[in-house]
Amino acid sequence: MDKKEPKSKSDYTGLVPAVDQASRILLCLARSASFKMNLTEICKIVGIHKSKGYSILNTLQRFGFVQKDQTGKTYSLGLGLISLSRRVLDNVNYSESANPLLETLARKTNSTALFGLNTDDNVFIVAKQEPGQQIGITTRVGHRFNITHGAHGKAIMAFLPQTERERILSKGRLFFHGDASKFDRERLERELIECRKMGYAWDMGELNPGMNIIASPVFDAQGGVIGSIFIIGTFGESAIAEYGPLVDKCAKAFSSTLGADMGRICGVLEEL
Repeated sequence: MDKKEPKSKSDYTGLVPAVDQASRILLCLARSASFKMNLTEICKIVGIHKSKGYSILNTLQRFGFVQKDQTGKTYSLGLGLISLSRRVLDNVNYSESANPLLETLARKTNSTALFGLNTDDNVFIVAKQEPGQQIGITTRVGHRFNITHGAHGKAIMAFLPQTERERILSKGRLFFHGDASKFDRERLERELIECRKMGYAWDMGELNPGMNIIASPVFDAQGGVIGSIFIIGTFGESAIAEYGPLVDKCAKAFSSTLGADMGRICGVLEEL
C-alpha cells in the first residue's frame, strides 16, 4: 500500500476549518438584512453541509454568540457578542489613528477636520483637528449629529445597504437639507448617486448659514461604512472641487488603517 505523501509547507494554510466556518457563520448572520436566518440559508451561503452547520451553531449558542428563536427555526447573533464588542471598542483608539490624517487635512483646507462614527443613527465625533488659523467654527469631541444632518450624513447614507437607507428615510423628520420642511427625496437620491460617484458629499450652509461641509465615508475591515471624515469651514462653493478629493483621499487612507481593502471596495462601487 502506498503511503500518503506528507503535506508540503506550501499546502499548509494555518487555518482551523471549524473556526473558519464558525467565523463565516457569524459574519453571515451579521450581514443578514432580516437579522434572522434559518439553517438552510446559513449553510447555503457559507457553503457547508447542514449537519456541520447545525453542530457549529449549537456550539456558538452554548457561548451565547448565537441565539435560536423559540420556534427553533431561525438563528441570530447572540447577546454574548456584546461583551466582546465592548472590550474591542474600549481599546480602539480612533483618534490616535485618525488625528495625523485629520491634522494634514485641516492644514490643507484651512478647515476643522473631524471623524464621526455612526452609532445608533447618530454621527458621534471621536476625533477632531483644528487648522492653524482660528476660523471661529468649533465642534467638540463627543458631540452627536443626527445621521440625517447634512453632508456627513449623506456620505454615510450613500454607502449603506438599501434596506438600511429605507429604514432611516421612513422615520419622518429628515434634516439632509436643513429644516425638515425643506427635505426633498428626489434631490437626496441625486446627491447620494453623486456621492457614490465622486466619493464625497457637501452642503453649503444649509444646516447653519456660513458653515460649509464636505464629507467622505469611512469603511471597516468588512467593507461596511462606519462613519465619515468631514471638514467644516467658511470656504466657498468654488473650493468643493479642490477640497472634495482631499477629504476623499483622507477617508480612504483612514479606512485602510482600519483594515478596509479600498481596492476591492472601490472596484465594487464602480460596478454600481
